[in-house]
Amino acid sequence: MSEIIELARRAREASYALADASRATKDAALHAMAAALRENTDAIVAANAVDVAAAREAGTPESTVDRLALNPARVDGMAAGLEQLAGLTDPVGEVVRGYTLPNGLELRQVRVPFGVVGIIYEGRPNVTADAAGICLKSGNSALLRGSGSAFSSNAAIVSVLRKAVADAGLPADAIQLLDATTRDSVKELMRARGLVDVLIPRGGADLIKTVVEESTVPVIETGVGNCHVYVDEAADLDKALAVAVNSKTQRLSTCNTAESIIASSPLADAVTGLGQLFGPGSVCGPP
Repeated sequence: MSEIIELARRAREASYALADASRATKDAALHAMAAALRENTDAIVAANAVDVAAAREAGTPESTVDRLALNPARVDGMAAGLEQLAGLTDPVGEVVRGYTLPNGLELRQVRVPFGVVGIIYEGRPNVTADAAGICLKSGNSALLRGSGSAFSSNAAIVSVLRKAVADAGLPADAIQLLDATTRDSVKELMRARGLVDVLIPRGGADLIKTVVEESTVPVIETGVGNCHVYVDEAADLDKALAVAVNSKTQRLSTCNTAESIIASSPLADAVTGLGQLFGPGSVCGPP
């Protein structure tokens, strides 16, 4: 049995406990994960420094290095994200819709966990904590396959999260990191049908295309992104300008950096000057 299949089998076993876990148990685990990240910030940043040094040595562009880099503030942001997840309503068991037939039979559509979710992603190690937390909150085990460029960072983060989850009374195998040193782990993950319930590729167009076309496991396809700022004619223009500039310049390397401004027709001329910031053709009025 390959290592990937064994990890998937263990994730499947862990998923049964997660599916039955109460909101209180899952939220306690998320808070424990957040606390553990903060307590182990130095170790995580040190592991990340190894990845950053290797990236720079390989001639990686600084914009990409910035996506990879962690510091205490970014680790704290990861922890805060987990705490925010704990504050959300538990999706498991939520009734989406339903009705009662004339004969009294009640039909309900209820949210349930997938089971095992595989996530293939690039670059940012922040995604490791985000993905693990979202899967746990929704009652799913997470099989995480990050990029090789962030493997030291991801390994440190997952080690911390697994211990926190176990200390909170849930199986550590609910969060697992796959080998990122070869492409074989991606291929095996895409073919682990029956053990992995769904795959989510998160990254560039080539990654998404490859997973969608080659996976035998069902895939939730994400877009490559084109983030917009919409300026309505009723908007406060000073505030709109501040939002637009912040959304573009706060951190240029992230996937949610704004790329286009859409303005209500009466304001199109007023915001056209922002094209110098966003690039040619990035500012337009509605059709």
